[in-house]
Amino acid sequence: MKTPELNILDGKGYEIVELLQGLNVPRTESICIACLVCGEELTSQDIEKTSGLRQPEVSIAMRPLRDRKWIEERNEKKNSDKGRPLKYYKLIVPFEEIVKTFESKALKKNLEMVDALEQLKGLSNNG
Repeated sequence: MKTPELNILDGKGYEIVELLQGLNVPRTESICIACLVCGEELTSQDIEKTSGLRQPEVSIAMRPLRDRKWIEERNEKKNSDKGRPLKYYKLIVPFEEIVKTFESKALKKNLEMVDALEQLKGLSNNG
């Protein structure tokens, strides 16, 4: 029997994924961020089911989020005591703060590009 799909990602979630990818955030990381924004506390299995990502992809995508201290991760033993414990993930910073992080990164990159263009203009005028 097939497990029913979870509907964590709605229109807003898919839009978050698209916009983050447009900012060069890796696809799997974008999907995990969107899932956590649209859901509350989710297991890695919840994220897998709603997104189509595989378990290793979810784990790898969560690493930079954990390193940035954006998420809380906790393990909980399954009732059967067999297999690995369930991993639960939850955003612990407001989504607005995450957006501001990407905004400042993009603005810094744009300033670097403008500076490089100005230097190129200067070189073309002197040439």
